[in-house]
Amino acid sequence: MRKSSPPTSMEEEQALQKRKFYWGNTPDESEYYELHNINSTNALFTSPRGLSLFTRSWLPLTSPRGIICMVHGYGNDISWTFQATAIFLAASGYACFAVDMEGHGRSEGLKAFVPNVDYVVEDYLAFFDSIITSADPNYQNLPKFLFGESMGGAICLLIECKRPNFFDGAILIAPMCKISDKVRPSWPIPEILMFVSKFAPTLAIVPTADLVDKSVKVPEKRIIGGMNPMRYTGKPRLGTVTELLRVTDYLSRRLSDVNIPFIVLHGNADAVTDPAVSEELYEKAKSKDKSLKIYDGMMHSLLFGETDENVKIVRGDILSWLNDRS
Repeated sequence: MRKSSPPTSMEEEQALQKRKFYWGNTPDESEYYELHNINSTNALFTSPRGLSLFTRSWLPLTSPRGIICMVHGYGNDISWTFQATAIFLAASGYACFAVDMEGHGRSEGLKAFVPNVDYVVEDYLAFFDSIITSADPNYQNLPKFLFGESMGGAICLLIECKRPNFFDGAILIAPMCKISDKVRPSWPIPEILMFVSKFAPTLAIVPTADLVDKSVKVPEKRIIGGMNPMRYTGKPRLGTVTELLRVTDYLSRRLSDVNIPFIVLHGNADAVTDPAVSEELYEKAKSKDKSLKIYDGMMHSLLFGETDENVKIVRGDILSWLNDRS
C-alpha cells in the first residue's frame, strides 16, 4: 500500500480551498452524476416528529440489484465526501438513499445536537420505510441493506434492534459501538460533563481533538474534508456526548444479540473508534453470515481519507460482499 502523500504547499492548499464541490469546481452536480452514469435527486422529508430532514438518492440508470439505506457519522452530512461512496455504489447497480440526521447538514435542528438517538432511529426508519414501500414496485422485492459509517454504524445496529429481520444485511464502516479511549475524556471529566449536561445540554464545551485530523490520512484529502460548508467545526455539545456514551454503552453490552448478516470494516490505525470492538462484534454476534475486514495501517475514514489505492480496496470488499447477496 502506498504511503500517505507529503504535506501540500501553500499554493496547493489555497487552490483546494476554492473548491465548490468535493471533486472540484466543475462539473456541476448534475453533470458529475451523468459522467458517473447515475441519476440523483434531493428532497425534504418530514419525520414523524415533524422535523424537516434533507434527503438524497443516487440511482443506477438500469434496474437496481438492491437498495442501500445509508447513515452518516457525527458532524458529517450526505452532501460532501460521504456521497462519493453512494455514487460508486449507484454506478455499480445499487439504489442508494440517505438523510441528514437531526442537527446535521441541511436538516432541521441545532447544529450537531442529538438529544435522543432513539428519536433519530425512528426518523431513519420512517424515511427508509417511505422508500421501500414507495409507488415503485421494483423496490419492494429487492434485497435491502443498511450502510453506516462511525456513529452511523451504531445507528444501523440500533435500527436492527428496533426492526429485526427487516433488512437483509448491514455494512458497518468503523462503527462506533464504543467510544475509543483515545478520544474519550479521562476520569473524572465524563462524570462532570454528564452532570452539567442535565442543566445545559446544548453547551459546546467538550474537549476533543479535531476529528478530521484524526480520521483522514492523506493531507490533501484532510483539507478537502475540512472545507465541507455543512461540517460542524465546534466542540461537541454536552447533550450529544452524553447520549453517545449512553448508546455506545448499550450497544457494547448487546453485541451478542446482533443477528443480521453483516460485514464490518475497520482500520487498525483508527484513533476515533476502536477496531478491537469491531473484532469483538464479529466474535460475539449470533449472525451466521458475518465478515470482518481489518486493514493494516488504515485510519478512521476508510472510504475517503485513505490513499486512492486503499479506498479502492475497501470499496472492492464492500461491493464483493453485496454482489454475493444480491
